[in-house]
Amino acid sequence: MLFNVASFIGIDPTAGVRPFTYAALDAELGLLALGEGSMDDVLAFVGGQRSAGVAVCAPARPNRGVMERAEVRTNLSPPPRPGRWTDLRLAEYLLRQHNITIPRTPAEESACPAWMRMGFTLVRRLGEMDYHPYPQAEAARQWLEVYPHASFTILLGRQPFPKNTLEGRLQRQLILFQREMAIPDPMRFFEEITRHRLLQGILPLGDLYSAAELDALVAAFTVWLAVCQPEQVCALGDAEEGQIYLPIAELRDRY
Repeated sequence: MLFNVASFIGIDPTAGVRPFTYAALDAELGLLALGEGSMDDVLAFVGGQRSAGVAVCAPARPNRGVMERAEVRTNLSPPPRPGRWTDLRLAEYLLRQHNITIPRTPAEESACPAWMRMGFTLVRRLGEMDYHPYPQAEAARQWLEVYPHASFTILLGRQPFPKNTLEGRLQRQLILFQREMAIPDPMRFFEEITRHRLLQGILPLGDLYSAAELDALVAAFTVWLAVCQPEQVCALGDAEEGQIYLPIAELRDRY
């Protein structure tokens, strides 16, 4: 463990249509909290932690033009064609090379979608609360960036079902349950389905988490792995504009 951490928190920002969603785990992957609220609500929870690792499901800032640099492009394999793949971050380009789709982060903040701008604000405010970019051995509060779709793809070893579908939610919760996270076994869903319930349109969804909750949970798991088992994570991208941390030591060529 790189530093002494009491809690591991994943935060899924929003564009304002719905509240932020957050999840907190302890060092044994026990569920400390799972909730939603405004940015101020989430920051109040994070600010109350004596020591914590926080994973943000959004970029920290617009791209810094790293993909426009000739020395960067020539070292990529294969090098992108001239004039192509410039207005995105290096981490996003590299994920796409592994067949993992990810939104591009523009260079101008005004051109970024609302959820990205909320992420920028969240990271700025974390910095004001003495949260530092991971990894720093002496800092009790640290943050890093994750991308939940990439985390689930890597943990599964292939592209998962769409996250807002029933099968996508079941699949994602099963991935986390099999990683020994203290959450309900999603396979119980099938034990509780009866002919009557199906005919009445009643599904036993009480123990099944929402897509946003699952994104926050996999973010919390990724920062737990980064702190407790740092040899089991890797980071893509340039530290100057933002790296994405992934729950695997070495990526496959394609997913």
